[in-house]
Amino acid sequence: MRFPRSCGALVHPTSFPGKYGTGDLGHEAREFIDFLQDTGQTIWQILPLTPTGYGNSPYASYSAFAGNSYLISPDLLVEKGLLKAEETSQYEIPVKTEADYEASFASRDILYSKASARFYENGDKKEHEAFGDFKKDNAHWLDDYVLFMACLKYFDRRPWNQWDSDIAKREKKAMKAYRKKFNNEIDYQYWLQFEFDQQWSSLKSYANDRDIRVVGDIPIFVDHNSADVWANPEYFEVDAEGNRQLVAGVPPDYFSKTGQLWGNPLYKWDELERDGYSWWVARFKHMFRICDAIRVDHFRGFDAYWQVEATEKTAEKGEWIEGPGEKLFQTILDECGEIPIIAEDLGFVTKGVEQLRDQFNFPGMKIIQFAFDSDSSNSFLPHNYPQNCVTYSGTHDNDTALGWYNSTSEAEQHRARIYTRSDGNEINWEFIRLGMLSVADQAIFPLQDYMGLDGSHRMNIPGTSSGNWLWRYTPEMLGKIDRNRIRGLINLSNRRVNSSV
Repeated sequence: MRFPRSCGALVHPTSFPGKYGTGDLGHEAREFIDFLQDTGQTIWQILPLTPTGYGNSPYASYSAFAGNSYLISPDLLVEKGLLKAEETSQYEIPVKTEADYEASFASRDILYSKASARFYENGDKKEHEAFGDFKKDNAHWLDDYVLFMACLKYFDRRPWNQWDSDIAKREKKAMKAYRKKFNNEIDYQYWLQFEFDQQWSSLKSYANDRDIRVVGDIPIFVDHNSADVWANPEYFEVDAEGNRQLVAGVPPDYFSKTGQLWGNPLYKWDELERDGYSWWVARFKHMFRICDAIRVDHFRGFDAYWQVEATEKTAEKGEWIEGPGEKLFQTILDECGEIPIIAEDLGFVTKGVEQLRDQFNFPGMKIIQFAFDSDSSNSFLPHNYPQNCVTYSGTHDNDTALGWYNSTSEAEQHRARIYTRSDGNEINWEFIRLGMLSVADQAIFPLQDYMGLDGSHRMNIPGTSSGNWLWRYTPEMLGKIDRNRIRGLINLSNRRVNSSV
């Protein structure tokens, strides 16, 4: 579908200030939404909201459906009467520009346990009715997820195929026994998901009431150590013991001589098709409920994906396999009625990928940082954009605009200066101006670029396993943004949207 001419900012909730070591869904999130409304922006793009696993990456999750419970705001729990102010105050941490996940998780576990106990003991009737409705409406993924998390904790977070065989293979007696054995932990996990849903729904409504659309993010692949693979092994390339057989990655290219071996189990697309793609339909329906639009990560994998034997150490030995293509998206369209999707079509894009994207009128992505490594035919230069696309100065995987400029070659710096008719000292604002004035229907910029931050504030460096997903801003940093400059560019580029979400 086509989107209105508009603009917005990219920032994940963990990057909000917050008082408990990481950002969450509390008041600071609303202050950010107020900033968007005040400047005339109508898009808030986020990263996946699912529970994070190794390295705190939102792209490595224990579930494709569950919410990251560590985004639950303790302050909002105080307002609901589930916590006391004196209980939360002792865990407050001075706001820094890096998340302190270890301290945050430890303190939040304590606070959430107290709040959960009070909910079950003293929760009011309406809350418990809403809780019952939530469990019923989400039973198709929630019941498996809460048991998975209880077992994961019991087995010291080892992958599910290393648990005791009976529960790893979901034998009927074992499922019943473990649900009884972990009854208290399961109740706790149910409440965490309910409270996350309550807080997120409230925050999304706050945004929508201010004509701001929330753009979510859906990774194509899921983690092997996830409730999804454990509960649905028939849909994934795993053997009878749960071991991965075929995994995802990308082949060698200019950036990597051995390719990238991601290790996610590949889908058994034939099995999924025979089942009417029910798991994928449920996944998209869930995402369209919690977000207004979705960025689909690694979109090219739906046209063709790189298949590697799980025993390989690199992605060098693999082959391209045809993906589900139009059959999947036509099914989703038939089931959902409308599919507001942004296709992450970066990297080597084939004609097949372009045809699949354009067949369903999905906008692709144009990254301004990629525009200056060749000549005037570069597809990332704004004068080459189609209207139906989304332009970014950079994404969560890129350096900040200033970081890019300070570290790129002199040749690219020169092309950027010539193209922007500037000295490069405010390249972040030059890139924002290019994106705003382009024909692209949507223009989205990382919050770091509005703040004029250097490369020490980037969110992620692909291919590295530590030191990522840490960036946060302080309230002072948000306050220093030149809001009049944003308003002026929005008015100049006709990106002010007056209609409701």
